[in-house]
Amino acid sequence: MHTRDIALIGLLALVPLLHGCFAAAAAGVGATALMAEDRRSTGIYLEDQNIELKLASAIREKYANNDQVQVKGTSFNRFVLLNGEVPSEEIKKDAGIIALGVENVRNVQNEIVVAPPGGLTQSSADTLTTSKVKSRFVTENKFQPNHVKVVTRGDVVYLMGLVTTKEADDATEIARTTGGVQKVVRVFEITENP
Repeated sequence: MHTRDIALIGLLALVPLLHGCFAAAAAGVGATALMAEDRRSTGIYLEDQNIELKLASAIREKYANNDQVQVKGTSFNRFVLLNGEVPSEEIKKDAGIIALGVENVRNVQNEIVVAPPGGLTQSSADTLTTSKVKSRFVTENKFQPNHVKVVTRGDVVYLMGLVTTKEADDATEIARTTGGVQKVVRVFEITENP
């Protein structure tokens, strides 16, 4: 074996170890770029992430033994959107109370449905729908795509963000006319001075 071949094998052996480093660096750069173009302050951007983590932890702790509770909380400008599936109206209301109890949450829109949890097939379809809507935001080029957060659950698209009336209307129309979307729910905060 040549020295060059041994060196190549050594480098290839290190790639799995370095993979995480590259991913972490890329994620850090990507997050910084998103924050720079976001209408929220850096503090609010980070607080939204913190709210989501605290809320997920509180719901997981409360319903650890109930696999029928599938709730996700998304925070934008400290406004929380709850969606998912739960087995009863009581649990739906309780999830809303839990969300309101998370520090720094300003408001909650509870879109949880009382139904069996969606399966992997639905989750995959929702991920695809979200990707299609975001892709159309880019190709339509009517507003800065990262000003609108897209969440899809059960073929329902939820749109969040600090947007102008025109941006809200454009985003709604694009989402509404995207294949696979059954309904669009606007969870925007309208600001005419972005």
